[in-house]
Amino acid sequence: MDPQHNTNHNHALWKEIPWDFTEDCSLSVSGTTFLIIAYSTMMAVGLIGNSCLVFVIMRHKEMRNVTNIFIANLSCSDILMCIVCLPVTIIYTLMDRWILGEALCKLTPFIQCISVTVSIFSLVLIAMERYQLIVHPTGWKPVVGQSYLAVAVTWIVACLISVPFLSYSVLTSPFQNMSVPFPFPVNDHFVCMERWPSVQERRAYTTSLLVFQYFLPLALIMVCYLHVFLRLRRRKDMVERGRNSTQKKNKGATRINAMLISIVVVFALSWLPLNIFNTVFDWNHEAIPTCGHDIIFSFCHLTAMASACVNPIIYGFLNSNFQKQLKSTLLRCRCWGVAERYESVPLSTVSTEVTKGSILSNGSISINS
Repeated sequence: MDPQHNTNHNHALWKEIPWDFTEDCSLSVSGTTFLIIAYSTMMAVGLIGNSCLVFVIMRHKEMRNVTNIFIANLSCSDILMCIVCLPVTIIYTLMDRWILGEALCKLTPFIQCISVTVSIFSLVLIAMERYQLIVHPTGWKPVVGQSYLAVAVTWIVACLISVPFLSYSVLTSPFQNMSVPFPFPVNDHFVCMERWPSVQERRAYTTSLLVFQYFLPLALIMVCYLHVFLRLRRRKDMVERGRNSTQKKNKGATRINAMLISIVVVFALSWLPLNIFNTVFDWNHEAIPTCGHDIIFSFCHLTAMASACVNPIIYGFLNSNFQKQLKSTLLRCRCWGVAERYESVPLSTVSTEVTKGSILSNGSISINS
């Protein structure tokens, strides 16, 4: 996924696109209103949901396991996306010019690329950690210290991948040396665009991002969760015999399987439209109508940004442990009350058989080999 295209695609190839100044391509009032409401709602939901998730995990020491640390890292990258990507994109799309200065012109795509890369790598780390614990429960198990190291490496790699945007993102006035058939305020009409040494280099970089930020992670995630899904199915009868309530366990196994499937589906579908749009624009931008460009881009971009809102729902608020911890934290209640009853069999502790009487500090029953 090419984050610079995410924000600035509608201005990336000014000199290559035949402009028809007699055609009115401005958004209608209803279209503008819809974009403002949609982006504002998505930004609010993403910020609140992910902030709550990070807050709960960091506040409660017993929740700082490997899986939750990766989830918090994913939420941090989504928060960064909501703060930088969403407001900048809506401002740029509605204004149809860059008004945020040269520094933000360079920093915005750089930060966006970091956010997207960290987000996807976090999904991969979560899938690999669950694969190791569930498919190979007697083998090597990652510890909390190693998870922090993995998070640090993820951010470092993401920064290195994003460096080209600092060099090739420039603020320019595309109409400065052009004659237009009517008076046009060219002096203050700036755009933030990529200025690569050659088209071939730009295509090579964006294609590499598409491969390493979408296709390869998606393939790895699908392989990991397919193995997990198959292992859970084979283990289902044995686990049920170790529980007192077969019906409750059946429901729990169904929820886990549904969560695994939804993770892959949301990841693949949310970013697919924007990746298709970016690929078509890179290799054959004439195929995209001039006036329909902003509408198509906005739809694809909103779909991709929806992942920042869906992730906390999938990873946190469908998990009763997070719900109860968040409620307890926000209400500051019942330090003296009866211990909360948490959801059993957390996915990161599922193994081969039930060790009866092994109760975790968060109230879950541990399943160990």
